[in-house]
Amino acid sequence: MLQAADVSFAYGAAPVLHHVSLVVPPGRIVGLLGPNGSGKTTLLRLMAGTLSPSSGAVQIDGADISTLSRREIATRIAVVPQETHSTFDFTVLDIVLMGRYPHLRAFELEGGSDLAIARDALAATGTAALEHRPFATLSGGEKQRVVIAGALAQASHALLLDEPTASLDLGYQLAIAQLLTRLNRERGTTMMVSTHDLNLAASLCSELVLIRDGRIIAQGPTDAVLTAASVRAAYDVDAEVGYNARAGHVTVVPIARAH
Repeated sequence: MLQAADVSFAYGAAPVLHHVSLVVPPGRIVGLLGPNGSGKTTLLRLMAGTLSPSSGAVQIDGADISTLSRREIATRIAVVPQETHSTFDFTVLDIVLMGRYPHLRAFELEGGSDLAIARDALAATGTAALEHRPFATLSGGEKQRVVIAGALAQASHALLLDEPTASLDLGYQLAIAQLLTRLNRERGTTMMVSTHDLNLAASLCSELVLIRDGRIIAQGPTDAVLTAASVRAAYDVDAEVGYNARAGHVTVVPIARAH
């Protein structure tokens, strides 16, 4: 279980988060929503242990994240950023094998078991056929699936994803959403997903956390949190929110700026 308990954070004298508390239960997909500048990325970094809270605590399975080494954190939590660029001409398999580094001792090379884990992650994300391709030659959607494979190879239990469908076309957005849903269903992978896409969150997440100006304004089951009133409170936008039987989830249609 991943948990933030009364967490606050500031960059210098500029407060960003104010007394945030949330729980990401094992095996769930929790969505983190909010407008630009609301503190989503900062909160994700705190949950990943790359930032330390000004007050409060982040815990992994009951252990304060500040008491764990970077290696210990990395074997439990993997982060999928918005974009990944490779300076060198790494192959897809090289990129995924990098996820095994936290599990290796100093100067230890990847072994057969690491290669098997990497290839299993490629298969799980539908990218096994790309194993020998240079990472730089892939499309945006293919790159994102490979990065998710690397995260699975690193820590298959918990993924933190920052805008996983940003800059992808509609087809790849659907493919990534379906991939994450399948990984959660088949592997029980716990996920926290920061996104601006309310309909992606509705299709993917069992629970939502809605944040504005560094404060949580709503959290709970997706259908209870994602309402016209909450969209207005978070984004100052009037929207039609209703269940779409064909999609199988709530959908959000922005109408106009709220007055």
